[in-house]
Amino acid sequence: MSIPEEEVGLLEDLVNDSVDHRGNLAVRSSTGGWRSASLIIGVEVAERFAYVGIACNMITYLTEQLGQSTANAAVNVNTWIGTASTLPIIGAFLADAYLGRYRTILGSSLIYILGLGLLTLSASITLMGSSENRKPSFLMNVLFFCSLYLVAIAQGGHKPCVQAFGADQFDSDHPKERLARGSFFNWWFLFLSGGIAISILVMVYIQSNVNWAFGFGIPCLFMVMALAIFFLGRKTYRYPKRTHEKNNNGFVRIGRVFFGAIKNRKLMNLNKAMLLGEEGVEPCSNMDAKGLVRLIPIWITSMVSMIPYAQYSTLFTKQGVTVDRRILPGLEIPPATLLSFVSISVLISVPIYEHVFLPIARKITKKPNGITMLQRIGTGMMLTCVNMVLAALVEAKRLRIAEEHGLIDKPNVTIPMSIWWFVPQYMLVGMIEVFGLVGAQEFFYDQVPTELRSIGLAFSLSALGLSNFLSGLLIIVVDWATERDGGHSWFNNNLNRAHIDYFYWLLAASTAIAFFVFVFISRSYIEVEDYEKVFTMHHILTQFSGHTLFDNNSACHLLPDVKLLSADHTGERTINTDDDDNKNVSVMRMKIVVSKQELEKLLQGWSFHEMVYQTLEKQTLLSDDDNLQCKDQESNV
Repeated sequence: MSIPEEEVGLLEDLVNDSVDHRGNLAVRSSTGGWRSASLIIGVEVAERFAYVGIACNMITYLTEQLGQSTANAAVNVNTWIGTASTLPIIGAFLADAYLGRYRTILGSSLIYILGLGLLTLSASITLMGSSENRKPSFLMNVLFFCSLYLVAIAQGGHKPCVQAFGADQFDSDHPKERLARGSFFNWWFLFLSGGIAISILVMVYIQSNVNWAFGFGIPCLFMVMALAIFFLGRKTYRYPKRTHEKNNNGFVRIGRVFFGAIKNRKLMNLNKAMLLGEEGVEPCSNMDAKGLVRLIPIWITSMVSMIPYAQYSTLFTKQGVTVDRRILPGLEIPPATLLSFVSISVLISVPIYEHVFLPIARKITKKPNGITMLQRIGTGMMLTCVNMVLAALVEAKRLRIAEEHGLIDKPNVTIPMSIWWFVPQYMLVGMIEVFGLVGAQEFFYDQVPTELRSIGLAFSLSALGLSNFLSGLLIIVVDWATERDGGHSWFNNNLNRAHIDYFYWLLAASTAIAFFVFVFISRSYIEVEDYEKVFTMHHILTQFSGHTLFDNNSACHLLPDVKLLSADHTGERTINTDDDDNKNVSVMRMKIVVSKQELEKLLQGWSFHEMVYQTLEKQTLLSDDDNLQCKDQESNV
């Protein structure tokens, strides 16, 4: 019996993996898409305005209002930013396992507002004390740092969930929406950069020329606005379908695989958890677990390459204090304002990337995305290395000018060097974000199981967060090593006697090493979309053969790319000895009799099903044991 066309249209309009605010299957035409994503972008713009409004000039507050040294202030800022960027792992876990992204965002927003409110109170009391020439008391320092870390905790829940929730508004199984989701990450970052640029320009001016209480109070109001915008859009959102069945909890499923692998510790790979019939372990769980393990090397190299990123809001800012900050006659800018050039660079780079770079890349590579996500991340790493070299050269020039004018021991005298010399390195940071950070966010979101996508984004954020911790640790070690035996620290409070340029050369070298390791690792990485096709194809072919995935005697491989890797029926890599440049399916120890129609039914929508047809029509494949022939005839399955 045929299905009426109107019912077919209605079924196609449903989004299988999402529900609306009432818990019914989401309707594509009335939920999600750019309409909902735009509201979520607005929420994040307001949140970034609030966060950056307190973060961009924090080192100035610590040194001038709380009286900390440059090294201590830099370590404190790095530690706080590192905490704020690492806690998303916990926030994402709570969201994906228990609360859901929507509830996590609401709760985090309330904590955010509380933290910013207490921060404003702390700054107000400190301001009153400074007017009476009193140093901040111990209790005031405790209040300040407690409120600051409340903001970090709130960001830990807010940051990964908002971006993942925004990407959830696009159906990855719908071709047009999948492409739109790729653009979403770019435009997300574009609008965020606009909000960040405005925040830096406005908030740094207020903090430097009005007072710090207003400078922290305004971000609090923006966070209230973010919560209001988010709540207003609740009826248009698509919510990821959740289940309370134990076996469908992503953490439980994947945890069973690792438990099985540990239990059978004499077995050397995760496939054994599946092949030995470990209770509760399904093939898809095995693949998801292996996918997470494969992300770890990428994550580590990304983390090392992000260490220079920690310097942009600390050491770069302190350098700017020492030079001529006049951009026009009579107009002097605060040094932290230079961070706005990062956002300006992003505002310029994203449209160029979308409308110039990608079309050219698509023509060259013949790929819908132009370049792979890993190539995008690698480009960001390479630019980071170049930027550290540039920063080292600019700092060496600053020190040379200070020496030529006899200003080495006069740290409070402005060095006759224009602040414009620092602009190129800030502009490069914007390009690094467009390639490296956005690429990492899309990569870690895309390469994890659907129900763990908040964790995927938290992976990306935690790499940035831990890089801040590593930066702080590196500063402590270098400061100790260079100051001992009566030497001058590379981070001397008198920056004219410091050697930050040496530190930048050190970071350039470490980033270069991370880049080459990343290139080596990424050459053997198979992205999840192809990996899933490999796994599903094994499943289909072994079913046709009368074998199952649990049968060690079946050995069906799909070669996704003969120039790279092949995989056997368990998902393990095998060496491909075929010199043919065509993709092919090799079948060993089994006979497959299947028709085009049957394969088309099974592989409908797969872009590579034509190569399967061609293989079955043209290839005669031999194994070591049998002479097997693939025929184009009706399936007997």
